[in-house]
Amino acid sequence: MTGVLAVAGGTASGKSTLAEALSLRCPESVTLVHLDDYYVPAHDRLRGEWTVSADGHAVLDWNHPGSIDETAVAHAIDAALMRPGVRLVVVEGLFALSLPSVVRRAAWRVFVDTPDDIRLARKILRKIEVQRQDPRLSLRNYLQSGRDRHTDHVAPSRAAADLVVDGTASEAEMLAAVMPLIGSALAPQPAAPSRAREVCGAARSTPGVPALAL
Repeated sequence: MTGVLAVAGGTASGKSTLAEALSLRCPESVTLVHLDDYYVPAHDRLRGEWTVSADGHAVLDWNHPGSIDETAVAHAIDAALMRPGVRLVVVEGLFALSLPSVVRRAAWRVFVDTPDDIRLARKILRKIEVQRQDPRLSLRNYLQSGRDRHTDHVAPSRAAADLVVDGTASEAEMLAAVMPLIGSALAPQPAAPSRAREVCGAARSTPGVPALAL
């Protein structure tokens, strides 16, 4: 059985952490599609949704689903499903539960739910550490449009999820919550190599770890 797992959540909620953890547990069977890789080109002013940032510059609105190239996303998912040995394609991103091209293909839907203040703190720390961005700009952008975009385009997709996972939980706890949902896709097959069977089998049951569906 080959299927698609869609993982959505707000910025810095932990959705990429969950997706990558699944890939590491079953590297031979799981492939990832990151929606962040499929925004329209920032130099193409005729496509996507545009806004004015807090510093006065016209920028592609990264928090709007209209800035994603849905055709490219659909092709990426379909290509991943055709790869030999792949049994689960994990599509993660802000709009994984709202883009029609993803929703139509998703057998399972997960929303990673994390309080807004924790997400904002994580995002600012990431901006400082990775991009050396002034945190004042991040905060102004959040107040100017980021918060409203989350309310309009991300938060409502929580209702479409089969499972809501606590994004403040540990990686192991998030995996333990998700594996019962997708276990059929990663269950060992009779002809599978023993190494793959052990890796995915370990992901299916984590002793002593409770499920975290909210």
